[in-house]
Amino acid sequence: MTRDPKHTHGGTPAGEPARLGALETQVMDLLWEGGGFTVRDLIDRLPSNPAYTTIATVLGNLRKKSLVCTRKDGHTTLYGACVSREAHAANIMEHALEASGDREASILHFVNSMPEEDLRLLRQHLLGGNEPQ
Repeated sequence: MTRDPKHTHGGTPAGEPARLGALETQVMDLLWEGGGFTVRDLIDRLPSNPAYTTIATVLGNLRKKSLVCTRKDGHTTLYGACVSREAHAANIMEHALEASGDREASILHFVNSMPEEDLRLLRQHLLGGNEPQ
């Protein structure tokens, strides 16, 4: 899949994470499940029956947001996610911390609100026992 060099990390050029509308989210959920999809493949998998031009426009918008990459297979254009769901979520969290005004307090508040299972995962990672995938 090819990337647009003007945009990186699934966000806008200014570094703000890409905000997704409802249809964009549905399309990204399909793309994050894997594989290269044509516009028609996506339409067939969506719960509604959107017009071809609607999905083509959504894919173009997602490409501008650096979330979707394309590749050619003969005359067919295939679309795929060029940023993982996890990387996109991390980008959103990083932006929230930057925008919070008090990064330390926000991190501590977030960690104090985490379920025990997530705290165990975080401890394990910080102690070097679990690398992100």
